[in-house]
Amino acid sequence: MATENQLPVITSQPAGQVPAHLLESTHRYIASGLRGAANTVRAYAGDWKRFTAWCTLHEMAALPASVEALVGFLTELADTGKKYATIERHAAAIAKAHELAGVESPTTDKKLKVLLRGIAREIKTRQKQAPAFSLDSFKRTIKSIDVTVPAGLRNRALLLLGFTGAFRRSELEALNIEDLAFDDDGLVVTLPHSKTNQLGQAEEKAIFYSPDSALCPIRSLQAWLRMLGRTEGPVFVSLRKNNQLTTRRMTTKYTNLIVQQYLGAQYTAHSLRASFVTVSKLNGADDSKVMNQTKHKTSAMIRRYTRLDNVRQHNSAKELGL
Repeated sequence: MATENQLPVITSQPAGQVPAHLLESTHRYIASGLRGAANTVRAYAGDWKRFTAWCTLHEMAALPASVEALVGFLTELADTGKKYATIERHAAAIAKAHELAGVESPTTDKKLKVLLRGIAREIKTRQKQAPAFSLDSFKRTIKSIDVTVPAGLRNRALLLLGFTGAFRRSELEALNIEDLAFDDDGLVVTLPHSKTNQLGQAEEKAIFYSPDSALCPIRSLQAWLRMLGRTEGPVFVSLRKNNQLTTRRMTTKYTNLIVQQYLGAQYTAHSLRASFVTVSKLNGADDSKVMNQTKHKTSAMIRRYTRLDNVRQHNSAKELGL
């Protein structure tokens, strides 16, 4: 049984006659395979904690949970104004908890599917997506940053690298100096792990020089690394109030705050990635080129990420030849 801050661990042994001296390792590998990405585990753990607290309050079992408990919990989430995506994630977290514990999940019940369909119809299924910014506004923002102080150097490098590399904020947080390979052609960033690369297979992103040094992601990053004055460890670290450097890895929360500080409250760290896709598509890049940087697996995901809401921005009516 897990604590309230964790997902439960597997309690059942793998099927078959596994030799006794291998049981512990087998158990660990299966648990690792089921858990998924670190960010997902953290989100699910919070959702699971919320569900167990709700079950305790209503004197119902959380593991294994009844269909009635799950339906009541999700209904309350909907009634209190939670987004559909949030409700769906809570259901997934509860399913994962039951899977890890080796017990049947109430999420497979047909009643739940009907409930979720009804909730989706009432509160809409479309997620509020992080908006994309225009390239012109991004350039103006970058050039306005005061790079005479460490915070400005760091933030300029973070924004330019995040945009040109189509990075997730978790990838920027995890980035180490050892992952960077500079040469005359630019920069290759190696990602040991990412949301879609959980097995540690080599995954790379290419960053290129800009003719305008004030907008160049590579020169900006090199200026920040000179400020750090070391050759290993986290690339982006937090600063004390007096702009003094620390060795603490900057968290994804602050990446989000930095984006909003410079670009506006309507944007999030995810806007860097969404804007890369949108600007690339507006400039005529095909999906395969975009996917080579974002590491998406399908063109359908590229279409989902593209923010082309302006009816005049991306419209074949301009090309009719009249």
